[in-house]
Amino acid sequence: MLILSWPPPRPPLPNLSPNPRIASPASRRLSPSSSVLLPPHCASHSQRPATERGHEFETGGTFYRRESAVGRDLGVLAAALHRRSGPRLRVLDAMCGCGIRSLRYLLEAGADFVLANDANDDNRGVVARNLARVGGEGRWAVSSNEANRVMTECYLKRDFYDLVDVDSFGSESSYLRSAMNCLKLGGLLYVTSTDGYTSGGHRPHHSLAAYGAYVRPLPYSNEVGLRMLIGGAVREASVLGYCVSPLFSYYSYHGPVFRVMLRLNRGKLLSNRHYEFISYCTKCGHSQSYSWDELSKLSCTCNKEGGSLVVSGPLWTGPLHSASYLTEMSNMAEQLGWMGNGVGTDLQKLLQLMVDESDPKLPFGYIKLDEVASRAKINSPPLRTMMSALQKRGYAVSRSHIATNAIKTDLPAMLKSAPILDASVEKQPVLNDRTWAVESGPSNAYEQSLI
Repeated sequence: MLILSWPPPRPPLPNLSPNPRIASPASRRLSPSSSVLLPPHCASHSQRPATERGHEFETGGTFYRRESAVGRDLGVLAAALHRRSGPRLRVLDAMCGCGIRSLRYLLEAGADFVLANDANDDNRGVVARNLARVGGEGRWAVSSNEANRVMTECYLKRDFYDLVDVDSFGSESSYLRSAMNCLKLGGLLYVTSTDGYTSGGHRPHHSLAAYGAYVRPLPYSNEVGLRMLIGGAVREASVLGYCVSPLFSYYSYHGPVFRVMLRLNRGKLLSNRHYEFISYCTKCGHSQSYSWDELSKLSCTCNKEGGSLVVSGPLWTGPLHSASYLTEMSNMAEQLGWMGNGVGTDLQKLLQLMVDESDPKLPFGYIKLDEVASRAKINSPPLRTMMSALQKRGYAVSRSHIATNAIKTDLPAMLKSAPILDASVEKQPVLNDRTWAVESGPSNAYEQSLI
């Protein structure tokens, strides 16, 4: 018999918690492991219900962010695809908040069963009332335990799930292993980070402890946040004898929020494949990747001594998305009525941007056009003009869903390519500051429509 020992008593905590999902230390009480809440009597509440995709629900005193509906849309589309390809869909929502995500998995993805868990015992009633809107007996249950404990108990009971959604706060990565343990082979793991400060390279020792990557400041830090998260999952999966591959990766400026959908399979990561170190040259702006056995060869074409290089890693350097999977998600969105016939154009644009980013010719990172113009000492060219100039010369190029004023391209050392820039900005007027969106603002039109 395996006995999970309860941690020793801790000194009293202050009244405020750094996690907005937990209102106070008192709300961090954990009920016994067997406590599962079935639909209770629905008490009347005066608070006006919220609405998402036409579904009404209560928020109560739980943590709920309307802007995160984008990430929930993407999760539901992936779940619906998984349900269509298999006999059943069982979902574990490890940090469910008010339960809207669980509700949508049931109603829109057609989940056969959802276990909605939130460590805050005070949220149990709100979650249960929201899920009680779903017909069918035995399709859901609510628990109030710490996420790692719930997932570990599911593993010990051999109660495996097709999709595990962990919408965590900060750079909490301790859940990765327990989430993989309770996931079926071929299942989906939806992971989260909201620590933009660490992904920005401002706490390298923290990123090393959380994700096994020493991250330093890079100009495409928000993409690094996604690659840091994937890399941490790759490392944990490898320890367990599994491999994970990203189906889509999504960054949102609010929070910020980094979300990645991974598929888990048996097998280990190929030697040095897509798990490498990234260097950035502060002198010319060029980025390169290095495997572990190439670290002694760090240098840049503009500076053989390598003194201008900033190195981070190891990080995931492979593709952020699967183009074929995103195409299936787009088709599913049309079937659900979210796109087509003049509706859902913003969602369609977002998915198409991700498909464009999936071009295997494109390297990691992105380049902001105002940085290009600053280095080349010219006016910023229109984005479409710049992309057209690159495509005419045979280079792969796409926009970035992370930053609206940035592009991804395989043009080597692009920041030094004055001839292409000069051709693309000939007789272009000086642009004002309002022309370019900054990285801290809404990253795509789909998000802008939700504000």
